[in-house]
Amino acid sequence: MGLREELMEGRRAIPRLGRVVEVNRAHPPYAMLDAAGAEVEPVTAFLRDLALGDSSPLTCRSYGYGMLRWFRLLWLLGTGWERATESEVAVLTGWLRSAANPQRQRHRTDAPVAGTVNLRTGKASLCAGYAPRTINHALTVISGFYEFHAHHGRGPVVNPVPHSAQRRRALGHRNPLEPTPMVGRARLRQRVSGRSPRSVPDRLWDELLTAMNCDRDRALLEIFVSSGARAKELLGITVGDCRRTRERVRRQRETPSPEN
Repeated sequence: MGLREELMEGRRAIPRLGRVVEVNRAHPPYAMLDAAGAEVEPVTAFLRDLALGDSSPLTCRSYGYGMLRWFRLLWLLGTGWERATESEVAVLTGWLRSAANPQRQRHRTDAPVAGTVNLRTGKASLCAGYAPRTINHALTVISGFYEFHAHHGRGPVVNPVPHSAQRRRALGHRNPLEPTPMVGRARLRQRVSGRSPRSVPDRLWDELLTAMNCDRDRALLEIFVSSGARAKELLGITVGDCRRTRERVRRQRETPSPEN
């Protein structure tokens, strides 16, 4: 089995060379360094373009780590970034699908097993590998990197990350008031299932109310849950807002600021 096949099956680790560091600049606030500690100029130019586009520093940091993962693979394969093809992107996708995520390593002996569901809260523990959303984000970062350099006449002629022309046409001028059309995913993109909202079971709700030793706290909790009030709105309720004869409570709706 060759190196590429071993990587796609998760049997070979990608060397952890290079790093992302915070630099004393605004454009960009983060930079990617190679194994020798030198900035990788093509990545710096890409991150600078993100920063100039008013992206947050955390976005630049996230994209920096996405590029670091991509360049680590290219360094291992001995492929220059300007000669990368869909074949290298497929290797990275396969590796992300099969390799263990080091961020999921459990250090506590009593920690739940990755991927299990908490029977009390209904919240699922993170899986041991990379989530489909993480893989799609990695592909988005790489695609944006090559689109940026293609705009300036650098890099390969064709973006190595496949895209769906049908999806771009369908979503390019979509009316937000209309339902989102069903279109096919681009190659290598992962299927992301919708997240079902979690709710508090009735038995846990009764247990919570029973544990409270104050009727005032019970009333505030029921008002908060039933009305969907914000915390600021709830804390602003006074005695004058309560209508005991009508069994009503008046709350002042908070007006969002223009910045939000």
